[in-house]
Amino acid sequence: MYRFGIDIDGTVTCPTSLIPHINEAFGSELTIEDIREYDLTAALPQLDKKEFYSWFKKHEPKIYAASPISKDAKQIINNWKDQYELYFISARGDNVRNVTFDWFEQHAIAYDHIELIGTHKKISTAKAHNVDLFFEDKHDNAVEISEELDIPVILFDTPYNREPVPNKVVRVYDWLEAEQWVKKEFGVQQELLKR
Repeated sequence: MYRFGIDIDGTVTCPTSLIPHINEAFGSELTIEDIREYDLTAALPQLDKKEFYSWFKKHEPKIYAASPISKDAKQIINNWKDQYELYFISARGDNVRNVTFDWFEQHAIAYDHIELIGTHKKISTAKAHNVDLFFEDKHDNAVEISEELDIPVILFDTPYNREPVPNKVVRVYDWLEAEQWVKKEFGVQQELLKR
């Protein structure tokens, strides 16, 4: 059975999840189009980075608990649960473990394993779990995972990840497109395995 490595934030959760919290806390009026870099402080140059990160750390559990799920993600992931192993690998830290598991429970999203590694460096975890495909929204992660592990990576398009990508990184615009790609690339092989 194929094993999928799946990032959580900006992939399973909406890439816009943080924006309302930031706007409320800092009196800004950011939209997703204003976020041109993964580092959110780039969109708020007037803010001290340390101030932003201490705010984020303090409000992280509340933000994650309130994160909306990306359109069609739940249905597609749950449809995959009997065909593929679903390994969620996130840069979230152990401090939001309960919030994360509660969120999956509350949204009734299937999973085989959830690992919160506390860093954006996901290569060793993805390698240790022997994933066949990875889903990501962070451009450099997608490129590094694809090149280091020689596996395809689905990159969910956002304004903050539009740099060019190598062949094995597949840019998609939503979960329906991701599902189509998986069906095309992994579906046939899955059917052959069943015989």
